[in-house]
Amino acid sequence: MKCLLFFLCLVLLAGSEATAQTTVPIDPRNITIARDSFGVPHIFAPTDPEVAYGLAWAQAEDDFGTLQLVTLLAKGRLGDALGKKGAAADYTMSLLRCRQLVEDQWNTLSPDFIALMSGYVQGLNAYARTHPKEVKYKKAFPLTQQEYLAGVVFSISIFCDVGTVLPQILGGKVATIPGFSSGAAGDGRGPQGSNAFAFHPSRTTTGEAYLAINAHQPLEGPTAFYEAHVHSDQGWNMLGGVFPGGCLIFHGTNENLGWAHTVNYQDKVDVFQLQMNPANNNQYRFDGQWLDLEVRTVRLHVKGILEPLRRHNKDKERSFRLADPRQYGL
Repeated sequence: MKCLLFFLCLVLLAGSEATAQTTVPIDPRNITIARDSFGVPHIFAPTDPEVAYGLAWAQAEDDFGTLQLVTLLAKGRLGDALGKKGAAADYTMSLLRCRQLVEDQWNTLSPDFIALMSGYVQGLNAYARTHPKEVKYKKAFPLTQQEYLAGVVFSISIFCDVGTVLPQILGGKVATIPGFSSGAAGDGRGPQGSNAFAFHPSRTTTGEAYLAINAHQPLEGPTAFYEAHVHSDQGWNMLGGVFPGGCLIFHGTNENLGWAHTVNYQDKVDVFQLQMNPANNNQYRFDGQWLDLEVRTVRLHVKGILEPLRRHNKDKERSFRLADPRQYGL
């Protein structure tokens, strides 16, 4: 798996309208965080949102510094902490319209998931509010549910290889269609991947089924797995790994099954070369018509620079212009 400054939470989104902040009542007195001899938190509460609140609190106790980078990314303010490198991520997040996607499709989300997410976000904000001396970046909090989910959408894009494809496009390394422009393919990356092995009881000496989860992740940072056990009276009971900022167990086990994620070379992203109008470089061809590129100004906050930088995005629908003369869309 990739080691990038992003977190992943698997959420399926698909079309609708406006957003509304949903605040689920949380009583921290209902939440128990019990740590075993390895320091792994086991979180118990009556409801799923309260368990999610406890998961956020436990993560913050263990690695609040990383969580602050995660929240800054979700807000499009990573440049405040990481300078130019963070601003590049902020620009890409705007380019992919992550926040707009959340706003447009919020009403398609399950009320149960929104309630769980609300609990998690409340837990992060509560920890920051009660531990002000640990807050390194003032712009990181409070975090809204929409900001949180925009960060999720961005992370899913990165894990679908956008983080690899965009640098290739910007660097002119994507092969182009003859007659449009020129370029070369190849990203110079070596093999990447991870492993998961399932063993049937007939193949083990104990007669038990085994699932070996071997995701190739770093030992620390935003993509290091954080082990936790969550258990609510509503039926949520999972033990496994989650990235900092993740409100759900990504891979692990419950009382009925186990699951894991691995990375291979399946086709996860498509790159389209746009045909630009030779008479108007701000238009591209779509379904036989020349459509105008939409120009948006992105404010980038960069550590060490007092005034926010401004940069233009040119995009339309799901296409966007990145560099001349090579025009591409994802």
